[in-house]
Amino acid sequence: MAIGEALAALLLPGDVVLLVGDLGSGKTTFVRGLACGLGFEGDVTSPTFTLRHTYSGRLDLVHADLWRLERRSEILDLGLDEELDHGAVVVVEWGEGAEPLLGAHALVVRFERGGGEEERDLAIEARGRWATRLGAIAAALAEVTV
Repeated sequence: MAIGEALAALLLPGDVVLLVGDLGSGKTTFVRGLACGLGFEGDVTSPTFTLRHTYSGRLDLVHADLWRLERRSEILDLGLDEELDHGAVVVVEWGEGAEPLLGAHALVVRFERGGGEEERDLAIEARGRWATRLGAIAAALAEVTV
């Protein structure tokens, strides 16, 4: 959660964050941190069955879950590109399914379970417009205490 909260300060209108990792690897917890960092104070839950939630803060955060979707047309039907056009930040769990559509300018965060029950390893890849913020990403992560 602390890493998501730290990275929230770097979010700009129209940003995409793709989250990749197994069930229970920490994707929704990361989104809770992003939402908190944007000033949202309510509950953040996985949109596994509703497919997407929107949280309002400094920027609107659209949280989508593609776990149950199998076809590109189903992803298009979520209207994520329209949300980006309106300045929202789009964060996608099971983001590998959205890479062909949204991956060119995405921050891709890959989650793996660490050695302990509560440990996670994260790998972050900055693509397109995110690549210009590599220094800021490194600085934000250096401040995180987990």
